[in-house]
Amino acid sequence: MLVFIDESGDTGRKLDSGSSRYFIVSLVLFEEHDDAVNCDQRINLLRKELKLPDNYEFHFAENSHRIRLTFLNAIQPYKFLYFSVAIDKSPEKLWGPGFQTKESFYKYACQMVFTNALPYLKNATVVLDQSGSPDFRSRLSTYLKNKLNTDADRTISKIKQQRSSSNNLLQLADYVSGVVNRKIQGKKDWSEYYRFLNDKEIWVQVWPK
Repeated sequence: MLVFIDESGDTGRKLDSGSSRYFIVSLVLFEEHDDAVNCDQRINLLRKELKLPDNYEFHFAENSHRIRLTFLNAIQPYKFLYFSVAIDKSPEKLWGPGFQTKESFYKYACQMVFTNALPYLKNATVVLDQSGSPDFRSRLSTYLKNKLNTDADRTISKIKQQRSSSNNLLQLADYVSGVVNRKIQGKKDWSEYYRFLNDKEIWVQVWPK
């Protein structure tokens, strides 16, 4: 079982100075290793079809509408599931010291999405985007294992951290977060993207209500 985590938006709280309204973390789950390999290979092939460099990074927020649709159409046949947590950062809804720093905010969002996916996770190898300091990445890995693993049930067997620029399936998780972000905000083109993912969605939690 392979799990890939990426996000959309930011953890900033200054909504009137450019911070995003929502911070979204998505968990993409491949139950079978072969499905993950096949999807990964399809994304590699897509670069060649689009005449893009081999090291090109698909990034939802930066890609054109045409590339977004082409990417989503390419990955749609592959078997994966996803969970997302969208944290509404409106000041009247979200407060407390735990959301004042990027690290604590990110850890809390990750815990939420993993908790929602818990019934589906078993000995999962988790791949996180390699961002933040090495010390923070180590603390995050320890935090998640301590929160989710029990003596009777090993939810996470391994946590790895890789740069999204070199991991196609982290780029897929970025796309999932990007589509969820547009859907929640009711952007005019959200349904054009969401139709490729709607049958793979297990739970998108918007919090707080």
